Amino acid sequence: VVRLRATHINPDESSKLDHYLPYKQLEVDSNTIPEIDFSYYITKNIAAELILATGTRHEVTLNTGSSKIDLGKVNLLPPTLLAQWHFNPDQTFDPYAGAGISYIRAMDNNLASTVGITNRATVAAGTPIHIDRNMWGPALQAGIDVNLQDKWLVNLDVKKIWFSADVFTGSTKIDSLDIDPWVVSFGIGKKF
Repeated sequence: VVRLRATHINPDESSKLDHYLPYKQLEVDSNTIPEIDFSYYITKNIAAELILATGTRHEVTLNTGSSKIDLGKVNLLPPTLLAQWHFNPDQTFDPYAGAGISYIRAMDNNLASTVGITNRATVAAGTPIHIDRNMWGPALQAGIDVNLQDKWLVNLDVKKIWFSADVFTGSTKIDSLDIDPWVVSFGIGKKF
């Protein structure tokens, strides 16, 4: 099965920055991107799904409690491999559940502090900020294929992915950011 979907990525982030700076934390915004995925049915009920998406660009801000300060954007590439169980294969309504792993590649992270940040170390305004380039995390999935005529289908899919990114200025770690996005997709597919 090949599916083309519109995918909304909504980070459910948790910043540890507030341990050092009370009431301050890093935040990552949501984004919607196109996505293609491929499912290979090993048996009628068991499939392996590989999800490929264009890089997803997210704005990163520092929430100070009274204002949000723009730090720039980060571009994440999130290929994900899942094993699925299909409950009603070859029926009109085919719900499924899956579990697997996601690899997240930070392809571009031109972030910079526009204000001074003080925690374990002082970060001067204009100091470059970077995050881990390579991250891994588990993923869970639930979805449904609605099978139509001529092997076409409509798909709705929800995933939860857990991953963390260490945030640095130079070699100084300033945060451990749990991004943990909800990923909601809707699209069409074709069985071959």
